[in-house]
Amino acid sequence: MQGLQWPGLFHILASRSKKVSSVRLTGFGPSSELLNQTGSRLAEFAASLGLPFKFNPIEGKFGDMSELELTRIDLRANEATVVHCMHHNLYDMIGSNFGMLRVLSIVKPKLVTMVTQNIEIFETGSFLERFIETLHYYSAMFDALGEGLSRDNVLRHQVEQQLFGSEIRNILACDDVGGVSVSRWGDELSRFGFEPVSLSGSPAAQASLLLEMFPWKGYTLMEENGCLRLGWKGMPLLTASAWQPSNYSCVTNNSNIMRN
Repeated sequence: MQGLQWPGLFHILASRSKKVSSVRLTGFGPSSELLNQTGSRLAEFAASLGLPFKFNPIEGKFGDMSELELTRIDLRANEATVVHCMHHNLYDMIGSNFGMLRVLSIVKPKLVTMVTQNIEIFETGSFLERFIETLHYYSAMFDALGEGLSRDNVLRHQVEQQLFGSEIRNILACDDVGGVSVSRWGDELSRFGFEPVSLSGSPAAQASLLLEMFPWKGYTLMEENGCLRLGWKGMPLLTASAWQPSNYSCVTNNSNIMRN
């Protein structure tokens, strides 16, 4: 999307005593123009930190790439490759679930990070179940937005109508919106040789510090089975998890990140 998840990581990499020699990020998305805009913003921010950075935009879905198309990622033997996935019921940039797992087996990342929406009932739920779950979930989303932005705020109206409205229509209109739970992804990743990495301890502490930087006090952060769940007044909204190969070895001094 807009690349807002990366500045925090850039700060951490730039502040390390042992400097990284390069950070390359490959972004997947439906629009080359939007990807290039994101890449320009990130490049400018990285430059302000003195962090060597290169952005590689690829229009398309990560899980739908052929082995020939994978050469566009420019994998290098001396780099630690990380894959970040955002599972969103409206913005499916992963493509085929099996295809994503196949690509992971080819790319062989040192780490896979995943963020999923907490609307897991849609895998098998009826329309009534989807309606009730959508009502609960988006009531929390609208409440959170209303806490920080006034009723006449133009940005609030855009988010409510263009983003939330589109998401709700997509969820209620489709019998299968592709939602996959963290536990199901865990089962699939385990079959492909990955094991969970706990986000408790230092990662959870860093997430809490970031959350305290925002003035909205209704957000909650919960740890569950090594995952982190972001919620609003107790209602889970997003779950973050991390996975590494079972035969994990120490990472190198270079980083190559792929996101979708």
